[in-house]
Amino acid sequence: MNAKILRLNKAGIPVSWLTREETATLLVKDQVIWSLGDTVFEMRGGLNRSGIRSVLKLPSIVACDGKVHDVFADPPLENKFLFRRDCNLCLYCGKTFGYHELSRDHVHPLSKGGLDIWTNVVTSCRRCNNRKADRLPEQAGMELLAVPFVPNQYEFLYLSNHNVLADQMEFLSSRFSSALHLS
Repeated sequence: MNAKILRLNKAGIPVSWLTREETATLLVKDQVIWSLGDTVFEMRGGLNRSGIRSVLKLPSIVACDGKVHDVFADPPLENKFLFRRDCNLCLYCGKTFGYHELSRDHVHPLSKGGLDIWTNVVTSCRRCNNRKADRLPEQAGMELLAVPFVPNQYEFLYLSNHNVLADQMEFLSSRFSSALHLS
């Protein structure tokens, strides 16, 4: 199982995904202050003098001690996250495409002063991107099917992991904006 463990700060805000080994290290160093969810993996150690084997149970969500940072910078704008935000849909024709059939379209073209930021980019099939060319959607006679948005940190953690477990999804999705729709 390649499931990752969701790491929270002590305020319960998601920070990152952890491997089993990273989670085990935090547990052994007593840096996990609370946990949620099901056990996703059991690590077995050696035998003690009584012949009892040590077992370390890894929960699906751990909260760690440490400084809480209030500032969440915009997540990195990468096509893999953008396409997942838009559910692999071309936001012009509405059809679903594979990753390699998609492209990043700047709603307000870069050549016309648009920026390469979350709120100005959408997923587009190559055909629609070529049709729109270097114009605004209305100039090209095309309708944008959804408004581009910046994922919050809960949404970004979802977008950055293709193997989110049910209890992790329940935790994360409780803070999704209405803009993120899941198929």
